[in-house]
Amino acid sequence: MTNTLSNRTDVRVRFNEADPLGIVWHGHYIRYFEDGREAFGRMHGLSYLDVFKEGYVIPVVSVNCNFKKSVKYGDTIIVETTFIPGFAAKMNFTYKLFNKETGVLVATGSSTQVFLNKDTQWLELNTPEFFKRWKKKHNLE
Repeated sequence: MTNTLSNRTDVRVRFNEADPLGIVWHGHYIRYFEDGREAFGRMHGLSYLDVFKEGYVIPVVSVNCNFKKSVKYGDTIIVETTFIPGFAAKMNFTYKLFNKETGVLVATGSSTQVFLNKDTQWLELNTPEFFKRWKKKHNLE
């Protein structure tokens, strides 16, 4: 594998994501990962709708988050999402969340998604052809 693909997107912390002290509840970091994956997909031609049009859905089967610093209401964070190439019929991503104002790393994480046939909901054990083409296009083989 000779390449990686990344995306950076800004997310403003919303009022409803914070507790009465203004600190973001830990579960919302997973939502920020999702924001990053969606931005990555739009940028690199692998959005959820693109995958769906090919006959698949891609549920998250594993997610990990390591918290470094608190995020507060009003902060803007940068979500850096990186696709990790592999040979299996799945998508692996890593994440770095930074406070945009200070540049401080506030969290890291990873996630794994698998391909399910959208009609049967059966797990796809072989890498879908459209995904092979996408990886080849981006030199991720």
